[in-house]
Amino acid sequence: MTFNKTSANRKDAGNAFAEARREQAQREKTYRERALKLFPWICARCGREFSGKRLRELTVHHRDHNHDNNPPDGSNWELLCLYCHENEHSRGLEAEWHDGPTPGEGQEPFSTHKPFANLDKLLKGKK
Repeated sequence: MTFNKTSANRKDAGNAFAEARREQAQREKTYRERALKLFPWICARCGREFSGKRLRELTVHHRDHNHDNNPPDGSNWELLCLYCHENEHSRGLEAEWHDGPTPGEGQEPFSTHKPFANLDKLLKGKK
């Protein structure tokens, strides 16, 4: 009888895990699509451009590390390539390990692209 309980518990755990993965995939799909519509397809750290099949290498990073914080204006997101995204998360882990400042903390990002920098001037000119 113990085997049946263990087997049932494993099925329940497996179903819960599968459901959590489906919800995560759905959540990622929606905010990733919105981020790709909002932002240029450029890594915010290294400045690499993406298009076509390579677009899958561009990921959405949550600045506050809360994957449920997905504002409609995308203010909590930045697009990072796989390598820069991994580096961003590993920097936090290293800081926890060493109890010191995160490397590059307080520095400006390498990318200088600001797509909406003069938008207010352009909109004022159209009136």
